[in-house]
Amino acid sequence: MENSGLQYLPQSTQIPETRSPNQELLPLSARVNDHDHLEIGGCDVKLLVERFGSPLYIVDEQTLRAACCQYREALARYYPGESLVLYASKAWSCLAICALVASEGLGLDVVSGGELYTAITANVDPKTLYLHGNNKSRDEILLAIETGCTIVIDNWLDLQMLAQLSEQRSTQTPIRVMVRLTPGIECHTHEYIRTGHLDSKFGFDPNQFDAVFSAIAQQPGLSCVGLHAHIGSQIFELQPHGDLASVIVDAITKASQYGLNITEVNVGGGLGIRYTEADDPPSIETWAKTVCQAMVKACQQQNIELPKLLCEPGRSIVGPACITAYTVGSQKQIPGIRTYVAVDGGMSDNPRPITYQSVYRVVLVNRMSAPLSETVTVAGKHCESGDIVIKDAQLPPCEPGDILAVLATGAYNYSMASNYNRLSRPAAVLVSGGECNLILERETYEDLIRQDRLPERLAAL
Repeated sequence: MENSGLQYLPQSTQIPETRSPNQELLPLSARVNDHDHLEIGGCDVKLLVERFGSPLYIVDEQTLRAACCQYREALARYYPGESLVLYASKAWSCLAICALVASEGLGLDVVSGGELYTAITANVDPKTLYLHGNNKSRDEILLAIETGCTIVIDNWLDLQMLAQLSEQRSTQTPIRVMVRLTPGIECHTHEYIRTGHLDSKFGFDPNQFDAVFSAIAQQPGLSCVGLHAHIGSQIFELQPHGDLASVIVDAITKASQYGLNITEVNVGGGLGIRYTEADDPPSIETWAKTVCQAMVKACQQQNIELPKLLCEPGRSIVGPACITAYTVGSQKQIPGIRTYVAVDGGMSDNPRPITYQSVYRVVLVNRMSAPLSETVTVAGKHCESGDIVIKDAQLPPCEPGDILAVLATGAYNYSMASNYNRLSRPAAVLVSGGECNLILERETYEDLIRQDRLPERLAAL
């Protein structure tokens, strides 16, 4: 492991209970050292930026592993049957994150050939991989079959392609599949991330269950082992998760009428996290207890054997584990209106504020104890008026060269990052015990044009 030389462990102190609301949202290993700098994983964030540049994703290994452990142990504690936690890799898919969660005993939910290839390259056990997606390509399905992972049938085209490919195989081993159902459960979350209600692009609606189960039963090359349903994302409510169990168990009973032996159920993920001090999501423990007890009760009411229980959290595993460090640049003061503080990133490394109107919190890394005396708007550097990282942030007076850290940026920041305005995507480091590992190199200008092709007739101009 590469030693960063950035630790101040003997002098650092845990952030006290009197810390500001923003500091309460920091990763588990957060400390303030005797330089009044923020440390994550025993590494001074200011020194990390000096070494690796900014914007910089900083992932706290302790927080990430703790969430994996909490899910795994909670399911084992509250569910009498077999269980498996799948990390929803769409939240952040890269070799290091995939390998880390797999080392904690988790499988992976993947939703593309790229995510599947990343998981395979990270040496994740194919038996713990599940491929989702509402418009899988033939090549993606072929890769999944060759890999030996389980494929979640989302629609009739999926089923048609799988049936054709199963007939063309030389092996007699059936392809493991699950069926995604649309349970018709509404949740109070952003319109774009509600996936359980009937008006959704995902899964088979209840009026299609008979037809799809009948069709699958007629395919000897397919082994339908399970059912999957997902009700949405960034959910704070518990009742919808409880309601989902009865919907799935009813579907198990219906599937059995067509000779399908359902031995696995996947209840999805969706547990929300704290982005601000006002957010109050259930704990992982409470979520798992609710899901497990609901599934046990529903199975008992239908007098069916407990299936293997799968869930696929993503945001609640990786979201709180990461901060994004930026360097402050220009400022613009509009008297009586607002002050803009610009940083060297923005919507290219975190598109969630402009896409979902997501709200984040921020700290001044190099003066952690300074009073929060100003209200400013942290703006990105992109040529978009809407490129606002945080509106009305509470901060000390900022100067060019200061380091700001935006909190809870592990989920969907790197995954949704872009090269808008031809900015290179940031680097990422994994920190633990005073050491750091570079897990994503910063893109260079050469990387930006690596796939460009210039026709000869234009090159001469």
